[in-house]
Amino acid sequence: MAQQDKDGQPLFGTRRRFLQTLGAGIFSTGINATFPLASWALTSPKYLHEGIGDYHPQTYFDLAFRYTPLDIDGRTGTATAINGTVPGPLIRWRQGDTVTMDVTNHLQDTKHASIHWHGILVPFRMDGVPGVNFNGIQPAETYRYQFRVVQAGTYWYHSHSRFQEQTGSYGPLVIDPKDGEPFHYDRDHVIVLSDWAFTDPETLFRNINLAPEYYIYYKRTVFNYLHDIRKKGFAEANAELLPFRRMNMSPRDLSNVTGYIYTYLMNGHSPDMNWSGRFLPGETVRLRVINASSMSNFDVRIPGLDMDVVMADGKAVKPVRCHEFRIGVAETYDVLIRPREARAYTLFAESLDRSGYARGTLAPEPGMQAPVPPLRPTPDRKLEDIGMGMMKGKYFGGMSDAMKEKLWRKRMQLQDDAIPGPNGPMPFLPDKDNPNVAMVVMNPQDRLAEPGVGLGHDGWKVLTYKDLVSAEPQPYKATVDREMCINITANMERFIFSLDGKKFTEQPGPYLFKHNERLRLFLVNHTMMEHPMHLHGMWMQLETGAGNKEIPFKHTILIKPGEALSVLITPIEKGDWAFHCHLLYHMEAGMFQVVRVA
Repeated sequence: MAQQDKDGQPLFGTRRRFLQTLGAGIFSTGINATFPLASWALTSPKYLHEGIGDYHPQTYFDLAFRYTPLDIDGRTGTATAINGTVPGPLIRWRQGDTVTMDVTNHLQDTKHASIHWHGILVPFRMDGVPGVNFNGIQPAETYRYQFRVVQAGTYWYHSHSRFQEQTGSYGPLVIDPKDGEPFHYDRDHVIVLSDWAFTDPETLFRNINLAPEYYIYYKRTVFNYLHDIRKKGFAEANAELLPFRRMNMSPRDLSNVTGYIYTYLMNGHSPDMNWSGRFLPGETVRLRVINASSMSNFDVRIPGLDMDVVMADGKAVKPVRCHEFRIGVAETYDVLIRPREARAYTLFAESLDRSGYARGTLAPEPGMQAPVPPLRPTPDRKLEDIGMGMMKGKYFGGMSDAMKEKLWRKRMQLQDDAIPGPNGPMPFLPDKDNPNVAMVVMNPQDRLAEPGVGLGHDGWKVLTYKDLVSAEPQPYKATVDREMCINITANMERFIFSLDGKKFTEQPGPYLFKHNERLRLFLVNHTMMEHPMHLHGMWMQLETGAGNKEIPFKHTILIKPGEALSVLITPIEKGDWAFHCHLLYHMEAGMFQVVRVA
């Protein structure tokens, strides 16, 4: 039976019904279907992308899922494309408008398709998460999304159905403010970063479930060990290494899917395809950087140019000058650059694990290129980096079982103990008998001023969350009504990812938020990987130590290993919302939960 709205009217129907009832104002994307890449992103050696220009916002959009051939570096794969392109078409709205998107599923062999408007505040039936707030778009059916746009900035959209996001179902979303931009710029480029694999994502998922290090070719070797001994001495080298061995963990557990299998893309272009964007010397150029990857965090820089970060996740921040920033999966950053010389610059997005990169060129004339920086060495995590510094030098060997149990209990703590947090003690839930939890951080840290593993040692300024100061009005009250804590947990050896020690299928029920309450939510990462945590339907305001009116708005937060942080939330829309890690395979492995606002 077709889904119905509150008045009993069908929310979607057959494609024939959709065509019969289609009115005026169609958003025409026919030209896009003839290209493997979105027309807004096309470049060639003879052409420089001019920017998104004066393309006017629309209020009606006709979008369709189809399997589409995709050519990258001479190889052809099959994409789950939206309107025939990867990335999907640039969608542009205007703040204050009511927009309508009719989305049709032409994927006959799938259970459903969907589009989630990432970071957009919508009624919960418009959020696009199958099984949470609607049934998904069934084959040959159309679903109508319709809502008023209440915000502005740079966002994106993507499928929330199984692995469609990995196979190309994503695109950029730009919302023009009704009262003008808060800063000046002369030219505007959208930069969509993503990861592409010619291997079927079901195969990828199966392989990393069976062997989480299946695609990690940069594992430490005996030569690394001997190098550490020569550099640090035998005792110091073993003091750092052996606790990792005892915990069945690796200092190089950085990414589950790497450049060994991925081609990293910029606006659908591989590094060799070299997406190119134009500027004229003296212009101020806005780059809207969107990380639409499934599993890849990137470190972005433009050698030879400063960047002013002016927006984070679509919300204005006071300008921060930097030379590099880490962008987690699903985050967006808007930066301004001011090239003065008539030469080419490389836009370089290096994967966190240094297994590959996406790159493009910014230049005043066609055919110009700049040197591509070499990949930096793969970083090693230290025990301190994962909140386990107290384990350094504790090898476990030669201890009695009683001593091992005592140390284990000290690590795990008791169920009613607490750990220090940014705003006082936080409850501590994982227990020693939970097979879903391989590590419990004894000493979680405030890491908001840290750039992250592998960054901060190159002699240039790297953006941190601590740098972000909101330039937006504060619409919510300062008084906190309630506090709660969510622990990010995992057993990485078994590829189990969870919240509070439970996979989604094991959760007893949704997290309960109260409508319009001011909630302080603590997040503690008890794993040794970064997790981009995304909350649907409401803002998370990251408590950075700034005043209440200056804390930045975020829809996705990249939380570091061993980190404890807190966010303020005011749930303004009732309904069921998703909260999950935006690493696609971590979400599918269990790091997902429903938040119920009532």
